[in-house]
Parts: sequence; C-alpha cells; structure tokens
Amino acid sequence: MSSRRRPARVAVAALLGSALLATAWLTAPHWLKLGSRPAALSQADLLGRPAGGTNPGPADGRAALLGSGVSQQPQIVKIAVARPKGQAPAAYVNPLRAVAGLVPERIDEGVDFNGAGPVYALGDAVVTNAGENAGWPGGGWITYRLTDGRGAGLMIYLAEDVTPTVRIGQRVTPTTVIGNIFDGGDGIETGWAQPTGVSAESELPEAGGIGGGGPFPTQAGANFDHLLQLLGAPPAPNASQPAYGLLPGSYPASW
Repeated sequence: MSSRRRPARVAVAALLGSALLATAWLTAPHWLKLGSRPAALSQADLLGRPAGGTNPGPADGRAALLGSGVSQQPQIVKIAVARPKGQAPAAYVNPLRAVAGLVPERIDEGVDFNGAGPVYALGDAVVTNAGENAGWPGGGWITYRLTDGRGAGLMIYLAEDVTPTVRIGQRVTPTTVIGNIFDGGDGIETGWAQPTGVSAESELPEAGGIGGGGPFPTQAGANFDHLLQLLGAPPAPNASQPAYGLLPGSYPASW
C-alpha cells in the first residue's frame, strides 16, 4: 500500500542487529468480510498455520481470535533483488495491460498501482474469493488459484479499489476480466496470497511475517513484481532496492 495515500494497517515491526538480519513482530492481520466466509478467525487461520495438524481451507470453521499465541518470532532477512532476467512465462499474460493511466507505486506486501479500467486474470485459474476485505483500503478483495504454468497451485490476490466481475468457483483465463479498478483514492494492490486466501503471503511466518507496517519491499512482493515486469508491466519505484523477509520454497525464485 502506498505511504502517500493509504492509512497504515495495524503493525509492529522492529529491526535488531545488522542490516542483514532482523527480527519482526507479526503484524495484526487484516479483518475480512469475504462473502459467505465466517466472520471469526482463529490465529492459526490468520497466520496460515494448520489447526490441529490439518491444513485449513477457506471454508473451515473459525475459532475465536484470541487463540494461542505465537511462540517464536520470525526472522527477517534483507537480500538484494536482481533486475528481472529471462523470458515471460508462456502460460501467463500481463493482467494490467488494459488499465488506463497505469502508474506503478511501490512494492510492499504485493505491488501497488494506480489507474482505471479492467484487470484480467494472470493465467488459467479458479476464483476463490470475490467480494470484500474490510482490512484493506477500498475494500475490494479477489483471489484466484493458478491452474497452469510454473505457478500452478499458487494463489494471487487483487485488492483495494477494485470491483469484482467474477464469482467464487468460476474458471478464468488470461482473457477474463476479474475486476474493474475505480477511482477511490487508494489504487490497487496485487501479489501472492496465502493458501487460504485470507490475506497476503508475506504475512505468514514462512515468508517473514511482514504485514502492513513493513519493512518494504518484501521478498514475496518483489517476486511478484519480477513476474509482472517480465510480462510487460512497468517496474515499481523501489524494485531495485534490497528486499526483506523470505521467499517460500513453493514460489519460483526465477521465471
């Protein structure tokens, strides 16, 4: 989210030690209003952790928010991000290609853009959320799971000033408009989502536990920006800066 125009989401982040290693407290997760999803979420769900040894899906029942605490703080590692190299993945197409006045803003949990118009699916996918997320400025919240290409199985979110044009369970392709950006003063944010679809992947311990308070850019956000650049989208202003957190092994380090 842009520091210029978006209210900061609730977060606490502290950097200790050298510039190459720091510890960050997990930020408060986004509160959700996702259509038919239950309103109360357990900490295990919000952090993307299995509850009772199982992997929770988006339709699982949610316990009260005041569940068990986190016993260990995640590590945040600052790593330089190289400029994108290689060719665009054949299975994917620039989802922002029809946005009028597209302006890249910054990499944070995902990648921020301003503009107006339609946003397409990045590739063949199944829509998993199409509604609202009250914890994100603008409220719009769309997630879809890729079913083809090197990212098959990974979840993408499109959030903030966007109105969904798809429904949960719908199969989409790179020619499907999944939402329309409106001029609400917040722009959009898009990036890798948690497997449950409740929020950004960067907030999970496996990715460094970095929420709306930073530090930015995140590794997860930089990786998604790398992919967008290969597909023809403009780079974010902070794309060449060192990135924080971790890139989980399920995400291709290069495309």
